[in-house]
Amino acid sequence: MFIFKKETTLQDLGNGVTRRILAHSGGMMAVEVNFEKDAVGPLHHHVHEQLTYVLSGRFAFTIDGVTHEVGAGDTLYKRPNVVHGCVCLEAGTLLDTFTPQREDFLS
Repeated sequence: MFIFKKETTLQDLGNGVTRRILAHSGGMMAVEVNFEKDAVGPLHHHVHEQLTYVLSGRFAFTIDGVTHEVGAGDTLYKRPNVVHGCVCLEAGTLLDTFTPQREDFLS
């Protein structure tokens, strides 16, 4: 019921992006993703429903072919299988919530 950051692992994904799995169960998962300026989250899609909350920084996010600049306090919704990605305009951190959990992040 309690997840302490000091007990989680920071994963270096390369190219200025790191990921920390905060909590997960079969039904959902929370993940912190940190981006350096100019780092790219390449366009991709997955079967998971996803909410992204911008904790800090500025990003150009593309979802289903539509691009908007977003910043701290903004939230993005990605339905299953929709193509999405981002470019980090100002170093920042995202909080991603997935349902169901991303088994590929756990392996």
